[in-house]
Amino acid sequence: MVPKGWKRIPLEQVAEVRSGVAKGKTGLKDPVTVPYLRVANVQDGHINLDEVKEIEIERDKMDRFSLKKGDVLMNEGGDFDKLGRGDVWQGQIEPCLHQNHVFAVRPNSEMIDSFFLAALAASYYGKTYFLSCAKRSTNLASINSKQIKEFPALVPPLSEQKKIAKILSTWDKAISTTEQLLVNSQQQKKALMQQLLTGKKRLLDNNEIKSRASKTPYATLPSDWGEIAMEEVSSFITKGATPTTYGFDWQDTGIPFLRSECVGEDGFKESGLAFICDEAHEAMKRSKVFTGDLLITITGNVGRICKLPDHICEANINQHIAKVTLNPQQVNTDFIYHCLRDIKYRNYFERITTGQAYPQISLVQVRDVVIPLPSREEQHKIANVLSTADQEITALQQKLAALQQEKKALMQQLLTGKRRVKVEEAA
Repeated sequence: MVPKGWKRIPLEQVAEVRSGVAKGKTGLKDPVTVPYLRVANVQDGHINLDEVKEIEIERDKMDRFSLKKGDVLMNEGGDFDKLGRGDVWQGQIEPCLHQNHVFAVRPNSEMIDSFFLAALAASYYGKTYFLSCAKRSTNLASINSKQIKEFPALVPPLSEQKKIAKILSTWDKAISTTEQLLVNSQQQKKALMQQLLTGKKRLLDNNEIKSRASKTPYATLPSDWGEIAMEEVSSFITKGATPTTYGFDWQDTGIPFLRSECVGEDGFKESGLAFICDEAHEAMKRSKVFTGDLLITITGNVGRICKLPDHICEANINQHIAKVTLNPQQVNTDFIYHCLRDIKYRNYFERITTGQAYPQISLVQVRDVVIPLPSREEQHKIANVLSTADQEITALQQKLAALQQEKKALMQQLLTGKRRVKVEEAA
């Protein structure tokens, strides 16, 4: 049902759908080289201008393919969840063209607001339409100009459109600010790691300590730091297996079972969890893991690392993960965890990987990894600083996810008229 005062009409009645310029034209008589936007530049909700390529075109075709401020850019194809993605062009580059895989939808400014239209196309309502008529292939999909022209646009009065767009813009600014804060925090943590884990910045009142060459992935370490192989500070290092090998089936509930996708680039991922029965867990008792154990991927995308989180007291792992149980009498687990998450160690794991079709490292290589060894007190202080940085990053990630989810829900309400906004009448 269309809300009172709104219309549902084909997009072509309120906007012109313009196709872009095709690449590869030869034999041009009067060529001019101009920047142009590709699918890679048109992101979901923003336009990425980090890498803008150029194209040759006949000078007299410039007007036909040039973008105009206020054009809504929509991609012809891409991943299912990004089909038709785009944003409003605001004249960041003049002149600028768009390729034939990017549509420029030029709204009639007296009938539909550019920012409202961009939000409508990116909403659940818009994406549902585009997917319903898309041509699909594996994980990709594409739409054509006819389908965009037939898009059943929900069109409230122009003043209401502008109010809705303004509300959503406020959310976009909050999201953008949080994204930047997150990037800043991540960069600050990386800088801290490079300083603290190499001893360039000390947290104890040491006099100036000279550096020495190191066998760790770090070129040098303070001369008062030791270094030691992982197996010498671990009580157990092993890998898992597959329950079906032991004759056990998967369960809907039971003991959590970790596959390599549980060990993500940014830590532990719940999404990859499976479950096994108690009997399977006991049959695979060597690969039991407990809260605080370090988990390292040893096949495929080698060298990802996480800790088994506090809310999972006990679990099991498959053969693509190595577990490291550290000896708390010798080392601070969090200190070693932060070391192994450093890019220097990730690069080290990639260097020692064998096999191209099936990249892997062995348990022997995991045991032989050399780690820096400051005093227990300094390990503890370094771990605390870096863990605090992690907590700040996690808080920002949670805030960002909440803002994005709240905006998504608000879009569904505002852009379909389920929730109306009050528009002040002109005096």
